[in-house]
Amino acid sequence: MSFFDRLVIHGLPLVPKFIVGTVAKRYVAGETVADAVATIRTLMNEGAMATVDVLGESVEDPEKAESFVRQYVSLFDTIDQERLDSNVSVKPTMLGLAIDPELCYRNIRTIVERAAASDSFVRIDMEDHTTTDDTLEIYRRIKEEIGHVGVVLQAYLHRTPDDIGGLLPLNPNIRLCKGIYREPRAIAWKAFETVRENFVYSLEKLLAGGAYVGIATHDTHLVWAGMALVDRLGLDRESYEFQMLYGVDPQLRKIIIDRGHRLRVYVPFGRDWYPYSIRRLRENPTVAKHVMRAMLGMGP
Repeated sequence: MSFFDRLVIHGLPLVPKFIVGTVAKRYVAGETVADAVATIRTLMNEGAMATVDVLGESVEDPEKAESFVRQYVSLFDTIDQERLDSNVSVKPTMLGLAIDPELCYRNIRTIVERAAASDSFVRIDMEDHTTTDDTLEIYRRIKEEIGHVGVVLQAYLHRTPDDIGGLLPLNPNIRLCKGIYREPRAIAWKAFETVRENFVYSLEKLLAGGAYVGIATHDTHLVWAGMALVDRLGLDRESYEFQMLYGVDPQLRKIIIDRGHRLRVYVPFGRDWYPYSIRRLRENPTVAKHVMRAMLGMGP
């Protein structure tokens, strides 16, 4: 990443919220459940599936965490009523991980119980490295008690291949992504090609080990590598899926679907769109540059 890119990214908190909001429309379905439903219907018409996420994280109030539990339980009612091809994704810190891991476990378990009643599914998102051990432990417990749950592993972490070895006996459902949090070099690979290589290595270890994998990437090279790997292993299309973020490279999304692969789109919605949008912009310096130019009145 260039010095200018780093300068732009660090300057994002100074950008007025309304300018970020214009960019957020690309990445966020909207603020309401109705907005999410409309977005999912559009994706279904394109041949895609969805996983829907209520925006929010780093909750420090148990009552607020409980309010998110109620939102997710209600969300499954909507998914059932609207007959949407969608499951849900949850963030542990939204559901009380920073307060008490046991509270977080109970909250996620409640959501998974509701998912199981509809034969649906909950994906536990992975956050920064300080949450990894607790998140995986919560996943293991609920997987063994109920099922209907998956978790995320991040290819840039040194530990990921070891985590895969520990999870494979559970017959896990894993979303594999590169990882987006800023982690120290001591625990995370930094070089672009190294992260790519660890992604492919981890993906093969998961698929060959019998895991169901959500291959979550917008990197065309990794999409190709995933397609080549499932072909070489002779996998049925029901034993994996590709995953992408809403608003990112819809042409690649179409290519994946047209090639006969299943694809799920991560659809976030809610009032807490601002921190999510800032994170997306930090991942994409090119878009962030356009935002900074708009703030400075410089035009496109």
